[in-house]
Amino acid sequence: MGRAWRTRHLQTWLVCAAFLWSLSAVGSVSTAAEAAALAPAPELAWRGFVRQFAFDHFRQPAWGYSHSQRDYQLARELAAADGVSLDDDVLYAAAYLHDMAAFPPWEKPDADHADVAAGIVDSVLKGSGFPMVKIEAVRGAIRTHMFDRDPVGAEALYLHDADALDWLGAIGVARIIALADPNGGKPTVLQVVPMLQDNLDKVPARVLSPAGRARVGERREELEKFLSALKRESAELQAL
Repeated sequence: MGRAWRTRHLQTWLVCAAFLWSLSAVGSVSTAAEAAALAPAPELAWRGFVRQFAFDHFRQPAWGYSHSQRDYQLARELAAADGVSLDDDVLYAAAYLHDMAAFPPWEKPDADHADVAAGIVDSVLKGSGFPMVKIEAVRGAIRTHMFDRDPVGAEALYLHDADALDWLGAIGVARIIALADPNGGKPTVLQVVPMLQDNLDKVPARVLSPAGRARVGERREELEKFLSALKRESAELQAL
């Protein structure tokens, strides 16, 4: 009787152990797949050229070089979380060059910077070693990177969502506040703070991917808490 009881319980234990191992194996495969998707892309010469170009020319804290870095990395993270494969050449070029028309000498005051950048991005990439057969996909991702536009294709979608999320949370606050003139000129802090509320009202609903939407809540809450505290500590913004 004792031996039979021990045998049954040993069998039960083995079944449970096998089940738990299978769950961990599935999790390991998923984790491994995400890790593989996020592995550093090969450092090709054209990438170094594009990165240096962005570093040299896009010197602005709200939508400059560091913003491009964040967009590229976050887009990759979101796609990996959704199990979506991206053309990393397209994403890299679009992420680092999507705001180029927000800077001189490429900016045009009477045109949207996304449209202008999409039209001229080939002037940077041509001759760099970038596979120009992919240039139209880069143009498409750049053209629709703003949250109020509708992206088509995986690279466009995840760049769009990464760019939108970068307007929210603590980083969104830092970007907007950085626009204020520290010497008291325009725009003032009082003039840029409403942009934070505008982003809070408009951006969350325009994050479209499953992984992107999963990150909205935390970033929205961070921005809401900041605005609430700022109003409380500045007499409803009158003492800014």
